[in-house]
Amino acid sequence: MTATAHAAAGDDVSGGLPYRLVATDLDGTLLRSDGSVSARTRDALAAAAAAGAAHLVVTGRAVPWTRHVLDDLGYRGLAVCGQGAQVYDAGEHRLLTSVTLDRRLAAVALAKIEAETGPLRLAAGRDGLDGEVLVGPGYALTGSLPATPLADVSDLWAAPLNKIYVQHPTLSDDELARVARQAAGGFVSVTVAGEGIVELLPLGLSKATGLSLAARRLGVKAAATIAFGDMPNDLPMFGWAAYGVAMANAHPELKAAADEVTASHDDDGIALVLERLLG
Repeated sequence: MTATAHAAAGDDVSGGLPYRLVATDLDGTLLRSDGSVSARTRDALAAAAAAGAAHLVVTGRAVPWTRHVLDDLGYRGLAVCGQGAQVYDAGEHRLLTSVTLDRRLAAVALAKIEAETGPLRLAAGRDGLDGEVLVGPGYALTGSLPATPLADVSDLWAAPLNKIYVQHPTLSDDELARVARQAAGGFVSVTVAGEGIVELLPLGLSKATGLSLAARRLGVKAAATIAFGDMPNDLPMFGWAAYGVAMANAHPELKAAADEVTASHDDDGIALVLERLLG
């Protein structure tokens, strides 16, 4: 349904913007390649807020890897983190909800995947506001985010986890995700969250899970939500929201599912759409 149709259908929208909630992914979407948010995008989000729409960050990053970004942005609202596992109050620096991975199921899933692929390179995210990201031998960490070396893989299971990251020396991300779903899709959810980032999550968990919880807290329905993203892990969010916008730099799978493709994260793609909708 188009934005005009939503307004005509009588959805509760504010100002000139036909949506009450603007949900944005972080990496590759809201954040530019240098990790910043442009002044134009900040202004567009501020204009959307002035029109009565809330901005909700929905990211694959867990809270420990998200807090500093939100603080730098002056962001004080709710944020959905950890691929939907966590709803975080950025203003109060408080974790409102958190879903953890069943470690016994995860161990079975990992064994089933490695039976098909051979040994994988592993990392994992601990639960909580200060949960460490553990990185095993050979795992190539994206960017310069803080992590703790994992010398013994058995230590992976010592405390509650939000997710496990897997890499393979020769399979592409899409190939690895496909094999993982075929081998262990009954035990964990599998998603591609970025280049070199294939994740094993609690079964049934997605960005849509956390987005729906946060939206309920904000009193906003799916029919009044527009979502922006760039990777396959944003597909459930697009499926939940009324309107999904993929960035020009997005994965082909997400572009195919989007209602619209905008400019890239480095070219104010979010701002271009919001400015048009605001008239």
